[in-house]
Amino acid sequence: MSRTARGSRVTLDDVAVRADVSPVTVSRVLRDPDRVSEPLRKRVDAAVRELGYIPNQMASALASARTGRVAVIVPSLTNGVFDDYLRATHDIFLPAGIDVLVLNSNYASGREEQAIVTALGQHPEAIILAGIEQTAFAKRSLRQAAIPIVQTMDISPDPIDINIGLSHFDAGYAAARHLFDLGHRNVGYVAAPLDSRARKRSAGYLHAVHEFGAMPAIASVDDPSSVTLGGSLFVDLIERAPATTAVFCANDDLALGVLFECRRRGIRVPDDMSIIGFNDLEFSASASPSLSTVATPRYEVARRAAEIILDIVRGSGKRPLPRQIDLGFRVIGRESTAPPTGG
Repeated sequence: MSRTARGSRVTLDDVAVRADVSPVTVSRVLRDPDRVSEPLRKRVDAAVRELGYIPNQMASALASARTGRVAVIVPSLTNGVFDDYLRATHDIFLPAGIDVLVLNSNYASGREEQAIVTALGQHPEAIILAGIEQTAFAKRSLRQAAIPIVQTMDISPDPIDINIGLSHFDAGYAAARHLFDLGHRNVGYVAAPLDSRARKRSAGYLHAVHEFGAMPAIASVDDPSSVTLGGSLFVDLIERAPATTAVFCANDDLALGVLFECRRRGIRVPDDMSIIGFNDLEFSASASPSLSTVATPRYEVARRAAEIILDIVRGSGKRPLPRQIDLGFRVIGRESTAPPTGG
């Protein structure tokens, strides 16, 4: 019985024997098929398919310094915020023949650090990070990797390499300011999870509160965000601050939960309670009433990151100028926000 028949891993030598060529020839066909004759390519391809051969990409990477792989590290695979973000990376990289390795940090710095170690162990040609708050060890490892690193979704005062995002402090301030400008003075804030971006939105909210001489009212937990959680946080908020007439939610999931809880309690939106969310997820415009929100350029952020990486590793080899790109945000006023009754 042959080695391949017993279920052992099929090797390059096995393919060479089946195709009746040398291992060097098999390697050349797999590495650069357009530069060999069609009969030879077909013979090797047939042997590869018949044996189920999977090339050792790590060995190829060490030989060529190219892996055809980019790592993307996000804090969640279930949060709808990252659907557009990941889609953009695949839209750019896959047509260019680059695979996307996605890793999840689960909003934990230790998990992100391990994800970075795992990614670097795969020898990617570049890494995209959804966030800027890496540990000192992670930043040192990324700088020593000597590959393009793009920190996204936020603006860093000290980027590792390239930085594309928006100011969450400014966005949080603008969301709260939208409610204050409508005439509200008792404006609450609901947040979860308490990642660095949510904390910066909170700081922006507090800046607006102090600017208008109002009193802050915050309900937050460091738990995964959900629609249900939005409702329960709203209950906590109005029990502690019953005069609240408007609430800024750190994301649209929470905002939808607040909207549902208002319906259950007979609180009219926006007559009795104005609600503004964050991110402008697809359901925000189709909710009833439609949700005011802050639109963040998630697809554009990831698309720009991918295009810059593609230009570096397959084109000019040069970093863009400037290294930091602020794509901004947009406050969208919809049916869920209005001046307070009598305001």
